[in-house]
Parts: sequence; structure tokens; C-alpha cells
Amino acid sequence: MKRNMEKKILNNTARLAVLAAFFINGAVMATWVSRIPAIKERLDLSEGELGIVLLGMSIGVLASLSLAGGLIARFGSSKITLIGALVMCAALPLLAMMPNAFLLWAALALFGGMMSMMDISMNEQAVLVERMAGKPLMSSFHAAYSVGGLAGALIGSGMASISGVSTLLHFIIIMLFFGAAVVVAYRFLLPSVPVAPQEKQPVFSLPERALWGLGAIAFCSAISEGAISDWSAVYLTQVMHSNASMAALGFAAFSMTMTMGRLFGDALIKKWSPSAIVRLGGLAAGLGLLVIVLAKQPGIALVGFALAGIGLANVIPMVFSAAGNFPGISAGAGIAGVATIGYAGFLAGPPIIGMIAENTSLRIALILVTVLAISLVFSGKAIPQDNKMLTSEGALD
Repeated sequence: MKRNMEKKILNNTARLAVLAAFFINGAVMATWVSRIPAIKERLDLSEGELGIVLLGMSIGVLASLSLAGGLIARFGSSKITLIGALVMCAALPLLAMMPNAFLLWAALALFGGMMSMMDISMNEQAVLVERMAGKPLMSSFHAAYSVGGLAGALIGSGMASISGVSTLLHFIIIMLFFGAAVVVAYRFLLPSVPVAPQEKQPVFSLPERALWGLGAIAFCSAISEGAISDWSAVYLTQVMHSNASMAALGFAAFSMTMTMGRLFGDALIKKWSPSAIVRLGGLAAGLGLLVIVLAKQPGIALVGFALAGIGLANVIPMVFSAAGNFPGISAGAGIAGVATIGYAGFLAGPPIIGMIAENTSLRIALILVTVLAISLVFSGKAIPQDNKMLTSEGALD
């Protein structure tokens, strides 16, 4: 009885710490997203130039994903979560200070690399907590990320509406607050043990072939989510002709409904199969993006962003949980492998959308994203029907 009580306390404190890590990651990411229009205007970037600049973040993300599994195996996911978070926070003010597109590209590569390093390591922590609890919890962790995204977007909207508050000051405040918060959370993360020397995997590794199906699902979801993250504010500003405060609400609406969807995700998986949830989500996301590209008024576009958020809410949590529990592959390597394939969407998305927008319009560019979101209706069948790793052996209740 005493042992079970201690185990419950450990699981609860670790769960809160992992929830905090997800929240911080989402809030810092949304802080950058909310001020993209201001930085675009300050550097006088065209849509095509902005697309190339955003490619810097995508390259940083992809390069970091290839290293994450090996680094986590050597040092443990708790330490990599802390390092990734601190460097990500420290890189944030650099984004507001860069004097030209080239240096902004480099700063975004660092920012994106640390963001994804933290992403993979905190997802391994989530898998460990999920296993200890013996029940689905992944959607609730990703809900914390969405809450963080919503908070970051709303703070960004507020900061953008206050005269005298520069982007740099905004970013410094966020850096200091969340940098301190992640140091506190680190003390309660689960002490994942690095693997023995003879079992260590290479620091750099490519995804296992068995993970490619899950990676395809993650790819379509990531490029859809990335398009909304990177282009929602620009779309509402330049296509919908809204002000900076209204433009920040596009990502806020997306984050709000994504949060709501993820809060119910762990309950939904007890009733429906992960495959069904992903396929229905793809349909909803596709319809939401269609509303966005057809909308004539900003208010209608916000409805589309909200619907897309509901649709994409549980796709990545389902895929990461399946990858983290994939037979014969460590949690960190499984998540990193799927994320490497999936987040290639972040690599391909910004320049493709930017180039299409440059030659046609941003509205037309988002039609491509709509098609990819709808494709989840078909590719979603690749996800396992249940999560066999969450057995009664690990349950606490």
C-alpha cells in the first residue's frame, strides 16, 4: 500500500512537471508566431522571402530530430528537456534583434532546433508517465501545449496592441518568465536512465522503416498545423486586411479549439479507435481549411481556424503515443523517428507556400494544405487500433 502511494505521488508530480513542459513549449512557440507580421514588416520581407526565412526554423527542427533520439539515449530525456527549453527561451529575443533576413534565418534554425529537441524529450517523458499510470494520457499533455499556444497567442495579441511595447521587450519578458519556470519543472521530471554503453544507438540515426506509416500521418498533420502557425497572422493581415491584434486571433482560435479537442482526447480513445479519431479529424481539418480559403470576412476565417484546430487536435498525440510504444524501438527513438518524417512538413511547407503565394496568392497556396489535411481520412488507417503497451501491469488504479 505504501509503495503504491509513493508511486502515485511520483506519477502525479511527474505528470504536473511534464504538463508544465508542454505548456512552456507551446507558449514560447506561439510568442514567435504572434509577432511574425511585425518582424516581416520591420525587415520589409515579401511572402516569398518570408517563406525562405521560415525555412530556417524547419531546417533546425529537422536536423535536431535526427539527433534527439541518440542524445536522449545518452543523457536522458529530463536533461535534454531542460537544455532544449533554456536555449529555446534564450534564442527568442534574438529573433527580434536580427537586422536582416539571413541572420533571422540562422536564429530561427537555432530556435527551431531547440524547440524540437525539447519536443521529443518531453514526449518521451509523457510516454513514461503514461506507462506508469497505465492509461491514455498523451492527449492531455498535448492539450497543455495547446493551452500554452493559446496563452502565448493572446499575450502576443495584447502586446501588439500596446503602444511602446516593442517585440524585443515582449520576447525578453517571455524568456525570463518561462526560463525560470522550466528550471522549477525540471526537478520533478522522471529520472530517465541513459542506456548502457554497449546498447547506445548512434547520435544521428534515420527513422526505422516500420515507422514510415505513422510518419506519413504526422507529415500531413504537421504541414497543416505548421501552415496555420506560420501563415495565419500574415493571411489575416494581408488577405483579410485585418489589424495586428485581430491577426493574432487566428492562431488563438486554432489553439483554443485544439486545446478543447485534446482535453477530451484521452476519453475519446476509450470509446473509438485511434484510426477512427485520426480519420474524422482529417475530415474536420480539411473542412476548416476550406472555410478559411473561401472566407471573405476575418470573422468567418476565424471559424475555419477553429474547425481546423478541432480536426488536428488528436492526430499528433495518437501518433506519438503509438511511436513511443512501438515494439522493439525505444520511446525516444520511436518518437524521434516519426517526428523526423512528420516534421519534414515543416521543412517543405514554408518555402512551398511562400513560392505559391508569391506567384499566385496566399489563398491559393492554402488549397494545397487543405488537400493534405483531407488525405488523413485515408492515411489514418495506418495507425494501430489500440495501444497495447498500456496494460494493467503499469496501472495505478
